Amino acid sequence: MTGNTENHEILDNSDNNDNQQPGRHRLDKSMKRRRVLIGGSAVAAAGGLAIAGMASADTTTTSESSSSAAEAKASTSSSATSGVCTLNAEVTEGPYSLDGALVREDIREDKEGFEVQYTFTVVDQANDCAPLADALVEIWHCDALGEYSGFVGGNGHSEEDNGTFLRGGQMTDENGQCSITSIWPGHYVSRAVHVHMRVHTEVTLTDDSYTGGDVIHTGQLFFDADINEEIQATSPYSANTTKETTLANDSIYDDGGASSGLLTLTALGSSVSDGYKATLTVGVNSA
Repeated sequence: MTGNTENHEILDNSDNNDNQQPGRHRLDKSMKRRRVLIGGSAVAAAGGLAIAGMASADTTTTSESSSSAAEAKASTSSSATSGVCTLNAEVTEGPYSLDGALVREDIREDKEGFEVQYTFTVVDQANDCAPLADALVEIWHCDALGEYSGFVGGNGHSEEDNGTFLRGGQMTDENGQCSITSIWPGHYVSRAVHVHMRVHTEVTLTDDSYTGGDVIHTGQLFFDADINEEIQATSPYSANTTKETTLANDSIYDDGGASSGLLTLTALGSSVSDGYKATLTVGVNSA
């Protein structure tokens, strides 16, 4: 299987405001764009060939036993040690990135919203799709009112800005996995609801953050449109009255499912307010 060789030059209109100061890990447009696999699972094939496959996002409200079975399957899939990865284009990191993210599992601080328990599995195309250990997976996103820490006011709301809420990351373990707890994001003008992601290697950990390293993947994560519609109509999200862009009309998401960052969701309860588990396998090329 070979990767899609089309070069995606996707620009995020609202996430490319020249008046904002970007973080230091901006994509270098003079360099050949890296390609990454973002899939739902890695699939073992006959003869010992393991293929990190592209999987459709699967939104489910199964029982806890079904959830456990799915997690066991994901764990087994992540153990593949040889294979061919199908690669997909990276996308812009936008203007709301900041240097020196806090390394922590729970990034919510005091922000209201519906809980999202993320589990990411990072596999390395440069090492036959083996799990990538000791990588820093960093995410950041807006709050229920569509405001980013460090840039509060950008979506028309006034609130305290400490520069750290809903930002942070975790190191992957020997299975290439890490977990981060946050809230379901709100929305802001011209973009569908999304989360930003970067994967770093060779970082040096400090007491609560990191220094150095290389960014080997920059991407965005997306959510099921039907579930999101219900959530955005529920408090505290409903207090955000700015116009929302649907997933189908987003300038970044290309309707590619998990290959384009669409998360696999599992309900934590019977109501959207109970929150969700969100999983994704992210294939990177560390070479």
